[in-house]
Amino acid sequence: MKKMIKPLTQWYQLYARELPWRKEPTAYGVWVSEIMLQQTRVEAVKEYYIRFMQELPTIKALSEASEERLLKLWQGLGYYNRVKNMQKAAIEIMEQYQGQLPMSYEKLLKLKGIGEYTAGAISSIAFGLPEAAVDGNVLRVMTRLTADGRDITQKEVKKDFYNRIKELLQHTNPSIFNQALMELGAVICLPNGVPKCEICPLQGYCQAYQQNRMMDFPYKAPKKPRKVENRMMFFILFENKVALCKRPQKGLLSNLWELPNILLEEEISPFQQLFDWGILCGKVEPLGNAKHIFTHIQWNMEGYFVKAKALEGKQCDFVWVTEEEMRSHYALPSAFRYYMEKGWKEGKKEYEF
Repeated sequence: MKKMIKPLTQWYQLYARELPWRKEPTAYGVWVSEIMLQQTRVEAVKEYYIRFMQELPTIKALSEASEERLLKLWQGLGYYNRVKNMQKAAIEIMEQYQGQLPMSYEKLLKLKGIGEYTAGAISSIAFGLPEAAVDGNVLRVMTRLTADGRDITQKEVKKDFYNRIKELLQHTNPSIFNQALMELGAVICLPNGVPKCEICPLQGYCQAYQQNRMMDFPYKAPKKPRKVENRMMFFILFENKVALCKRPQKGLLSNLWELPNILLEEEISPFQQLFDWGILCGKVEPLGNAKHIFTHIQWNMEGYFVKAKALEGKQCDFVWVTEEEMRSHYALPSAFRYYMEKGWKEGKKEYEF
C-alpha cells in the first residue's frame, strides 16, 4: 500500500480539478464545501459555495445569519438539516473556540453535524493532521484496490479502512493524499458505469483490475424499500399571490416553507380539502402527477392549480406572497419546484402580471 503513495500524489498534483474551495483552502472553507458536497454533485455545489462564502465569509457571520437567509442560500441543495447543524456548530465555535475551528479531530467530532469523515477532511486538508477521511469515493477506491468484498455499510469495515489509511498518512502529506484519494474516486474510479482503469495511476496496484472484477466492488447489502406517501399538492392563487405554509419544526424538511398539501390516507376530492381550508374556488385545474425521492421516503404527488375568489377563516396560517417575494425571500425545497413552476405559468394565464 505504501508504494501507491507516490504515483497517486503525483497524479493529483498534475491533474486535480480546479475547484473554488481548493484555491486558498481555509478550515472554514473546507468545512462548508464538505458539508455541501454530502449527497450533492461537485458541479452543482460550485456556485452555491461561491455565493455562500460571499454572503457568510466567516464563522461569526454564519452564527448570526437569520434562518430565512440561511435557508434561502441553501435552497436547491436539499438536506436542509446540514446547514441548520452548521449554524448550531458555528454558535458553539463562537462560544467555545473564539470563532476558530479547533485543530483537533476529537474536538471537531463533538460539533453539531460534523461526523468522522468531515472531521477527518478538516483535520487533514486544513490542518495537515494525519487523520483519514473515509467517504463513499474512498471506500470504492480502497475496496477495488484490495478486492475486498465486505459490506461497506458495516461500521467495522469503514473503521478498518480508516485505520489503514491513517497508517499510510504517517508517510506522506495528509492534505494531498486524502484529497488525491477522493479525487481518484470522483473522476477515475467511478461510482456509476465502468471505471477509467486505462488512465488510473494505481492500475498496477489494483487487485480488482488484475482479476477483472472492478464492478464487483464495493459491495453493499440491499437497502430496505423506501416508505411511499401519496400527497395532494395545491398551488393556490388569490389576488396575484400564492399560498405558502410552514412545515412542522421537527421531522422531514422541518420548518421550511411549502405549498399547501395533504397526505392522502383516504380518498378526498380537492374541492373538499379546499372547502375545509376556507378557500372558495373560482377555478381548479389539475397540474399533473410528480414524484420526489428522499433518502427514506418517496412522495407520489398529484397537484392542482387553484384560483381562489374568496377566503374564509384562517386558511391554516397560510401566508400569501407574490412571485417576486417567493423567489427572493422564501426557501422552498425542490420537492415543490415542479408544481411551483407549473403553477406560476398557469397563473400568468389568469392574471396580468
